[in-house]
Amino acid sequence: MYYLGIDPGKSGGFAILKDHEIINYAMFDKQSFIANVDWLSRCQERTVCCLEQVHSMPKQGVASSFSFGESYGWLKGVLDAMEIAYQEIKPQIWKKEFGLNTDKKKSIEVCQQLFPDANLVPHNHRTAHDGIAEALLMAEYARRKL
Repeated sequence: MYYLGIDPGKSGGFAILKDHEIINYAMFDKQSFIANVDWLSRCQERTVCCLEQVHSMPKQGVASSFSFGESYGWLKGVLDAMEIAYQEIKPQIWKKEFGLNTDKKKSIEVCQQLFPDANLVPHNHRTAHDGIAEALLMAEYARRKL
């Protein structure tokens, strides 16, 4: 079985596990995401997805809220079109599994403990990417709970 974790934020990421082995992970971009989801949809094995449930934030502008919602809907549409089962999970729920809160650095630390071989520093970046770390943690949450 494959497990897909998606952090849909502006600097989000996605990750794919098979059992406890990392198959792929990346910062979010539409082309890479579609290629990976298309590949998953063609696999003979079932895929389940943990999609972080998001909503507009206080003091967030109307245009950015609309854009964020549009992107979130796009993600759900792609998953539906590729017939990949997903559950929208509130951040508080999946983060509780790992003893996390809103501290992104802690998410990176926990991810590095669970997946010590994962390189969380993407090309052209200097530091670990919290979107990738949280996507890996959501894929792990899916493996444990879904």
